[in-house]
Amino acid sequence: MSTDLAALVGRGGVVVLSGAGISTDSGIPDYRGPSGAQMRRHAPMTYETFVGDADARRRYWARGFLGWAHMARTRPNAGHRAIADLERVGLVTDVVTQNVDGLHHAAGSRQVIDLHGRLDRVVCLRCGLTLSREAVQGRLRAANAGWAGTATDVNPDGDVELDDGAADRFVVVDCEACGGLLKPDVVYFGERVPPARVAAAASAVDRATSLLVVGSSLHVFSGRRLVLRAVSQGTAVAIVNLGPTRSDDVAQVRLDEPLGPTLSKLADELAA
Repeated sequence: MSTDLAALVGRGGVVVLSGAGISTDSGIPDYRGPSGAQMRRHAPMTYETFVGDADARRRYWARGFLGWAHMARTRPNAGHRAIADLERVGLVTDVVTQNVDGLHHAAGSRQVIDLHGRLDRVVCLRCGLTLSREAVQGRLRAANAGWAGTATDVNPDGDVELDDGAADRFVVVDCEACGGLLKPDVVYFGERVPPARVAAAASAVDRATSLLVVGSSLHVFSGRRLVLRAVSQGTAVAIVNLGPTRSDDVAQVRLDEPLGPTLSKLADELAA
């Protein structure tokens, strides 16, 4: 573990920006790293396709139905717990995560901004009602009592690989309150991150002494623009990630090391 990283985090006022790489040790593959899901057979769901194509929406819900069974069993790993420990002793002020798995919350972090939403929530696109994913899963199980499908290759967004023939026989449920379309409360490709979340993340970075990026290649602009914002204000940036990122050239500290051991050592030194 780098003494430069310990010195930077030890000053306090740290905002953590996390990506899919922090959750790989929990059994969730990332997109571009060593366990990456880049070879997925189908393209990630877009908002336009979800609302406009009933067949694609049915296949997505079928894959997500199986994927959630896996995601719900995942648990925080050493990296998540280390960040929660650093928050507990006052060194980390906020966690901005690009992940939708909820594992920072489960690890005990309190100041979490879920930039891309939460997979454990479902929202009605007509009336705005928010439901728990487990409640919707129960309705889906009841509606598909005779359905069988086998999932492979769970992706970071909870989507899985599934034979289209099985997916096409899946029954989708709608909002019980208004009959509107139900959608996992996550940001799809082509969908804007809600402005309130963008503003909250920007405000956290504006108050920060340093920005610590963990497990993100920073290819997605919603995360990278926070790094650019920090740099424009003279805020120190540290990056811990396996493999290159799009902001390596602006980082004061750059470690290409496994996140779990690196963050655990950091917490052991600073949060004991």
